[in-house]
Order: sequence, then structure tokens, then C-alpha cells
Amino acid sequence: MYTGLLHTHNVFRWLVLIVLIIAITFSIYGWLGKNEWTKRDKVSGLLLTIFMDIQFLIGLILYAFVSPLTKAAFANFGAAMQNADLRFYAVEHILIMLVALIFVHIGKSKTKKAVSWKKHRVASIWFGLSFILILAGIPWDRALF
Repeated sequence: MYTGLLHTHNVFRWLVLIVLIIAITFSIYGWLGKNEWTKRDKVSGLLLTIFMDIQFLIGLILYAFVSPLTKAAFANFGAAMQNADLRFYAVEHILIMLVALIFVHIGKSKTKKAVSWKKHRVASIWFGLSFILILAGIPWDRALF
């Protein structure tokens, strides 16, 4: 079960990054061109939010129930904080990704309240911040299955 969920989480990461890059690209072009917010922009933000939610749910299941890394970390949390690898998975990874998820939701929500082309600016900023956090939070030493 652990291996299957971990592989799903790894593969889904790339889907999230692709959709995130697409959403950021649409929003930057819309912002710079002062274009109107279109259905394409709305759908890309919606897909990003859905993909991020699914990815976080898979990660949360791994974190809370099946990962041997987090089980080891919570068995002796003090010692885990002194081990960079355990600390990363027990605290840093989930915290960074939670904040990235929150930023995507803030961006999606604020696009509903902004007017005209300013929706693109809002999406660019919040989705861009999320992208930076995601890149920082990915365990790149394990990025290829």
C-alpha cells in the first residue's frame, strides 16, 4: 500500500506542476496583455485547485497512516528533529506544501473578487508564490520514483 501511494504521489506531483505552470503562464500573459478573464483562465485555476487538493489528500494519507518515515519521526520526535531527513518529512515538507495549497486557494478565491484583467495579476502572484514553495518543498533526491 505504501509503495503504491508513494508512486501515485510522485506521478501526481508532475501533473500538479504542469497544471500550475499552465495556470501561471495564462495569468502572466493575461496580466501583461491586460486581457479579460476567460473561461480558459477560470478552468485552469479550477483544475489547479482540484489537482492540488487531490495531491495533498494523497500526501496526508501517506503522512498520517502509512509512511515509515513519519512513523519513525513520531516514535521519537526529539531525535527526528536532529535528523535532517526525518525532520524534512515530519515537519518541513508538509508545512511547505500546506502553505502552497493555501496560496492556491487564496489565489482562486481572490480571482472571483477582482475585476477585469486584475484577476490575472492576482492569479499570477498567488500561483507564483505557490510554485516557489512547491519547488522548495519537493524532495528532489527522490523526484524520479
